[in-house]
Amino acid sequence: MTLRRKKSLEDWSLDTFILLALLVIVLITLYPFYYILVITFNAGTDTTNGGMYFWPRDFTLANYSYFLNDSKWIKALGMSLLRTLVGTALGVLFTSLVAYGLAKKDLIFRNAYFLIILFAMNFSGGLIAYYVVLRSIGLINTFGVYVIPGMLNLFFLLIAISFFRDIPEELGESARIDGASEVRIFSRIMLPVSMPLLATMCLFIGSGHWNAWLDSAYFVQNESLRTLTYRMMQVINQTSMPSGDAAASAVARTHVTPFSIQATAMVVSIVPILGVYPFLQKHFVSGMMLGSVKG
Repeated sequence: MTLRRKKSLEDWSLDTFILLALLVIVLITLYPFYYILVITFNAGTDTTNGGMYFWPRDFTLANYSYFLNDSKWIKALGMSLLRTLVGTALGVLFTSLVAYGLAKKDLIFRNAYFLIILFAMNFSGGLIAYYVVLRSIGLINTFGVYVIPGMLNLFFLLIAISFFRDIPEELGESARIDGASEVRIFSRIMLPVSMPLLATMCLFIGSGHWNAWLDSAYFVQNESLRTLTYRMMQVINQTSMPSGDAAASAVARTHVTPFSIQATAMVVSIVPILGVYPFLQKHFVSGMMLGSVKG
């Protein structure tokens, strides 16, 4: 039986200081998110008066109603979801496939491939050269410009190579003896044991697609292909709501403002990430250690 040491006054003082410091850090970290949430439930015209900090002063659902009834926002939300799902699936699949091949020690020209990867990670042709390449292969103003350039993630490629290299070769050899092809070995053996890696790749690649807006601004002119983050940037750069009699009457009736709609879009854009993260958390924590443990 172990005896618990009685805390002295110094121990209590130190514990109290640490708890207070942690509480202050938590408040500083979480309050901006809470404030944005409060803004979404407050009339936009009332928010501009200031003096609101902890709860809505003029409670309303008009911001969400305006957001959900605006076809531009709904189409942008759907495009972001589609881009994230397709882009993440293709990115994880092709990055894993290439990494599985480069992890083979007997691969021909393996060192040359690594030199090309390292060169591409450190040097870029610039935006103009990138635009010319995209135009030459017909990706400008298409959905493919969102997902095809990101099908190979070089950062996770190196991590995946290290991961596959540490998987015992006996697993693949026994399957080959039984007549399994490389595709079957990859899909039935390598991928199931690589869940921490795949979950980490899904979270980071998916977040990258979900938050991206530059490609929508520079390489897309079709309004139906605009993403949610691009629409948010549009609102940030606007000084007023869209012009027109219908839009003006809607603003006067609902008391929304560009800032309140922007805050609503922020909250809506955060919800999918918060919904996916709990399911990937267990594998994500293990996957974050791949770069430091495996090398």
